[in-house]
Amino acid sequence: MFRFLNSTTSSVTTSAVIISVATLASRAVGIARDRILAHAFGAGPVLDAYYAAFKIPDLIYNLLIVGALTAGFIPVFTKLLTERDDRKRAFGLANNFITIIGVSLAVIGALGALSAPLLSRLIAPGFAGERFTWLVSFMRVMFLSPFLLGISMVLGGILQSLRQFVLYSIAPVFYNVGIIIGALFLTPRLGAIGLAWGVVLGAFLHLLVQMLGAYQNEYHWRWRFDTADSNTRRVAKLMAPRTIGLAVSQLNLVILTILASFLPSGSVAVYNFASNLQAVPIGLIGIPFALAVFPLLSEAAGRSDTKEFVTQASAALRQILFLILPATVLLLLLRAQVIRVVLGSGAFDWAATIATADALALFTLSLFAQATIPLLARGFYALNNTSTPLVIGVLSELVTIISALSLMKYLGVAGLALASSVGAVLNAVLLFIFLRQKLGGFEDEAVFRLAAKAFFAALLMACAIQLTKYPAAAVVDQQRFWGILLHGAISGTVGILVYGAACYVLRVQEMMQFSQAVKKHWFRLWRMPIGIDEAKKL
Repeated sequence: MFRFLNSTTSSVTTSAVIISVATLASRAVGIARDRILAHAFGAGPVLDAYYAAFKIPDLIYNLLIVGALTAGFIPVFTKLLTERDDRKRAFGLANNFITIIGVSLAVIGALGALSAPLLSRLIAPGFAGERFTWLVSFMRVMFLSPFLLGISMVLGGILQSLRQFVLYSIAPVFYNVGIIIGALFLTPRLGAIGLAWGVVLGAFLHLLVQMLGAYQNEYHWRWRFDTADSNTRRVAKLMAPRTIGLAVSQLNLVILTILASFLPSGSVAVYNFASNLQAVPIGLIGIPFALAVFPLLSEAAGRSDTKEFVTQASAALRQILFLILPATVLLLLLRAQVIRVVLGSGAFDWAATIATADALALFTLSLFAQATIPLLARGFYALNNTSTPLVIGVLSELVTIISALSLMKYLGVAGLALASSVGAVLNAVLLFIFLRQKLGGFEDEAVFRLAAKAFFAALLMACAIQLTKYPAAAVVDQQRFWGILLHGAISGTVGILVYGAACYVLRVQEMMQFSQAVKKHWFRLWRMPIGIDEAKKL
């Protein structure tokens, strides 16, 4: 079992399949999490405060950790491993980085907890009464999570650089399990604040999983705090533009939360529920391929092998488009069924369902863009170019905010979702244009040929779903959970079969590659030998 958990993969598609399978498990647990929260609290003041409380801790985490990992730590760490074959220096960099980040997050977390009332007024000026009180309490506890997640993600960066994606990918499952434990077991004993302690528990479990992977690779943390270290400074230099870009992106989320706080009670929860649902295909498709190909892009860039770089990036882009288009059709046409199955119980009423469905529909318009942005941005990071994504990101976020201010007047919380889609599409289009220009091409003919075939197949799929929905509705009881689930499953299955058949007739190569990767990994998993010593640990 440990051999499988720490196995190294060389194929991008196979790596993406591993990440996708693990992400599917995480998203399934995340869906269970959202259903539990919706059932217990509905789209109301408690969840408004709960989701708003994430924004400042998440802002800190994204600025200090996500930017550093994607733009700085992983490329520098990978270079030490591949170019110099110097694992000792690479692990030394990790030790120094973890110590510096850990101390920084601990200090910032303490200051944040003390400043929670002021920060709460900043993040949700429209909140009053119990919504504001809950927000302050939630935020104080949640400031513990960036410290735990920050260290965990640096360890995850080590695993990514070693192309070991299993433990890295399943860590979010344990994060969501912690939140569920908070909702089911801590809340009855501690009150609503148990939700926040569940987040902290999830972050701790996330860290334990990543520690296991790092330990299996003979990494051991040692105190080292050296701000003059050349490799650490290199990471800081690379992460600076990315951090500014993330700051703009995260500030955009903060601003959207501020705007939603002025809308009717439940709007913040509705926006987050819809955002979480549309993030499922992005997490299953876009992010896995971006993570899987990033080390290979970094290696190709390190060798100045532009041809290999383009080949790997273009192939990953085509696979993403091939998979995200049918996912878009499914989520758009079956959104009502999805929402009722996932969220529709207990305190989550019909009005909340309609509001969430409207927001989700407008989010899905940009799924293709949101799924490709992680790959395109990492293409620039692998080339040690973090300024171009920064400028594009700033422009896109400004467009999002301007659009949100206009659209929320007419569409309410759905207008915020549409504004997010407008910004995402602009971001993806500009990233593609500038990356293509920098590389002198992107295997354009193959990309556009795949996009045209997949789009045509997706149109046929949409027609099939619509033609199936109405007769299926006549034979199932849509007033009950199992009837709604069966209705969506029948319509979705027919649509997927039509999409697959159309891709087969059109000879879409990406379908065969994905199918082969799934089969290869499936057989590998079930044929994995387990030694006596390993079996004792199970």
